[in-house]
Amino acid sequence: MRMSARKRLANLYGCHRYAFLFYTLIVTLGVAPLLTALRFGGDLLQLLLAFNLLIALLGVPGHASRTLLILLTAAAVALRAAPASVVGERLSTGALVAGSGLALVAVITAIRFALSAKAIDAEHIYAALSAYLLAGLFFGVLHWAVSISWPGSFAEAGFPAQPAGLSLSTAIYYSFVTLATLGYGDVVPKSDVARGLAVLEAIGGQLYIAVTIARLVGARLQTHRSGRNQP
Repeated sequence: MRMSARKRLANLYGCHRYAFLFYTLIVTLGVAPLLTALRFGGDLLQLLLAFNLLIALLGVPGHASRTLLILLTAAAVALRAAPASVVGERLSTGALVAGSGLALVAVITAIRFALSAKAIDAEHIYAALSAYLLAGLFFGVLHWAVSISWPGSFAEAGFPAQPAGLSLSTAIYYSFVTLATLGYGDVVPKSDVARGLAVLEAIGGQLYIAVTIARLVGARLQTHRSGRNQP
């Protein structure tokens, strides 16, 4: 009975894993500014991001590849959890970059799943949306890592320089503003590295929207035409 229930839950998750990922990403985005307002610090937000990353990596095909990526994620989380005085500031920051690289693998997996389908259903839409949100979150982590590694790389309105670096929630906010090309101007990249990353994110975000919409609409029309041609 227990094994049967577990199997049903596993099958249910397998059919709706990207829907689950999408809603956990939405919760994380909603909770991030609240955690900052309540002065919980960035540790709890990092834990939520790690949880999202683990869920996203469960969609990677191949048991061996998936297991390796999850182990690498666990190692990166452990390095971030350890005191910087023990592991070193560079290794701790490197774990952030490694986590973003692992998130990129999850983003590519979600995009491949969404765009390779001949028939589009809700799960493929959730995969496309999750890839966009996941990219925004973990580009935010990259911006945060840049602000830590190169102090003064960003400036906020009213503060000419940020020698201590951006907070994680501010970096995520700036990431989505950049990804959507809103350009509010309240957070400004100052260094070449920060500007280059911003350009990469902005161009990537716009290309992703254009290609994804074209592909999903085309697949939907093809499915509709196939249905009409059937006797």
